[in-house]
Amino acid sequence: MMVLLFIAITIGTFLIMECVTWLTHKFVMHGFMWYFHSDHHQPKYPDTFERNDIFFVIFAAPSIILFYYGVDGGLNYLFFIGLGIMLYGLAYFLIHDVLIHQRFKWFKKTNNKYLIGLRKAHKIHHKHLGKEHGECFGMLYVPFKYFKV
Repeated sequence: MMVLLFIAITIGTFLIMECVTWLTHKFVMHGFMWYFHSDHHQPKYPDTFERNDIFFVIFAAPSIILFYYGVDGGLNYLFFIGLGIMLYGLAYFLIHDVLIHQRFKWFKKTNNKYLIGLRKAHKIHHKHLGKEHGECFGMLYVPFKYFKV
């Protein structure tokens, strides 16, 4: 029974992270922390890293802390919340940095309709070079209009 609860906590946390990502992207990255996110919308440097990469550290910190306290005195629910956050971070890296922005040349082409719609939505997000007038702030949720051919 506990195994099912821990799986549910992990999946639930993963799904909640999409909401957290949307809110953080819209109100923090395109708000008071625009300085760090701006180079992602206006890439000028051929460097491997962007200031925007600081958000990976910011999102990893709660996961690391939850892992630490989630094994304190035996495995508990905090570990699985941390696991859900970590799995979302891994998915974010693979989809956003590898598939969409091609920062690593691992997956160059896809015929998957969902991934094509996701790329379209992300292109719309990046057509705005400033922090205002943005749209499509999430990562996994894609409005249906981007699936139309």
